[in-house]
Amino acid sequence: MNYLEAYYSHYNEEGRLLSQHGQVEYRTTMKYIGECLADIADPAVLEVGAGTGRYSVTLAKQGLQVTAVELLPHNLELLKAKLDGTERITPIQGNALDLSCLPDNAFDLTMLLGPMYHLYTREEKVQALTEAVRVTKPGGHIFVAYCMNEPTVIQYAFGMNKLRETMDFNMLTPDWHCISEPKDLFELVRTEDIAALDAEIPVRRVKLVATDGATHYMKDFIDAMDEETFAKWMEYHFIICERQDLIGASHHTLDILQKL
Repeated sequence: MNYLEAYYSHYNEEGRLLSQHGQVEYRTTMKYIGECLADIADPAVLEVGAGTGRYSVTLAKQGLQVTAVELLPHNLELLKAKLDGTERITPIQGNALDLSCLPDNAFDLTMLLGPMYHLYTREEKVQALTEAVRVTKPGGHIFVAYCMNEPTVIQYAFGMNKLRETMDFNMLTPDWHCISEPKDLFELVRTEDIAALDAEIPVRRVKLVATDGATHYMKDFIDAMDEETFAKWMEYHFIICERQDLIGASHHTLDILQKL
């Protein structure tokens, strides 16, 4: 908790999503949110780990009924400051591991777009997913975002010349899977890890999407694109973001599940 509070008190997550390279992840996630809710009249949406409200507040201002659960008081205050009182949104301080304040089968869409980044044991991950499934209506969708292993090996260990450090501190398994602890802030997974978690809960996978794909490997170039070129980049990204041969190389993925 202290590591998270210290990090998010100083890191501008909102600014990342507003940057041109961050817009790729944001627009991709919003695209699939829109697709899942398209045929539902007045859907009820839950975001667990809502952060400063980039998604929750946007959806609420579009007229949707939103419940936003956030662990950190700092983030929750920033979220509330964006509201003018007309939105149908209920902000709650809470933990992804315990959503007992929320009823069973209540939401058409439940989103965990951040919690899985910061859960380090299988038991915690399954607990968060189990709670998300519990509060989702039968047939409703659960969106779960993950940080992926390979981009960190490529860009951090090799690209930033941190290989010796990661090896000296035993941060890599023999098969090059990153080992994370709370002080490292982010838990990193592979596609097979995500599939193993899905097998623990009563869902079917609809899609596994690369929400930013190759974008972060060339983010300076992406940020420098003119409007026309960036539009073409988004067009290309949407064509390839569901290609399973590319998923593991994306920095962020979105697991789209449906409750059985």
